[in-house]
Amino acid sequence: MIEVRPFNQLGGADHGWLKAKHHFSFAEYYDPKRMHWGNLRVWNDDEIAPQSGFPPHPHANMEIITYVREGAITHLDSMGNKGRTEAGDVQVMSAGTGVKHSEFNLENETTRLFQIWILPTQPGGAPSWGAKPFPKSDRSGRFVTLASGFADDKDALPIRTEARVLGATVKAGERLKLTIAPNHHAYLVSAKGAVDVNGVRIDARDGAAIENEKEIEISGLEDAEIVLVETA
Repeated sequence: MIEVRPFNQLGGADHGWLKAKHHFSFAEYYDPKRMHWGNLRVWNDDEIAPQSGFPPHPHANMEIITYVREGAITHLDSMGNKGRTEAGDVQVMSAGTGVKHSEFNLENETTRLFQIWILPTQPGGAPSWGAKPFPKSDRSGRFVTLASGFADDKDALPIRTEARVLGATVKAGERLKLTIAPNHHAYLVSAKGAVDVNGVRIDARDGAAIENEKEIEISGLEDAEIVLVETA
């Protein structure tokens, strides 16, 4: 089963400095049918204006993955971490028992990113933060695990949940396949470019909620950049 969630039908908000689209219920957007997908709780498609951002605010008991599509984001937190994550890179924050952080676009261009929240397997634990570059050339025609709660994914950023965040690029006419673990859900968004997923067209920035599919085959209808979360 693949349910397409068109970008132009997503919930959202325009705060001037922030233009946000919500794949799931978030802030003032509420849809009881879109509260989560397995343990995936939030997928926000954010555009942050230059020299603006999120002032310090708290989080707890959430795995927060930021996938930067264009521009860069600068992170500062109450643990003393500071880092700049640019397009193609990923940052992960395990909020654990509690942390306060800020996220600012200090660039002179708009930053576009996906912010993905996944429920942890267990609450608590010391908060942590990390970031890592993932060159798009390494993801050409194949999925690369960007963040994972599984010990076998040694090159991925660690998260504390039974989930993986994967990225791939696919050229027009190219195909790639992915096996989904039994009883797992998948949620796919094409950051840019249209793709076909098991015969279903997914346009740029649409969401695809996938379940009861043992394998998915993705065909590039255009040159595309894909992000997928697989989770219990």
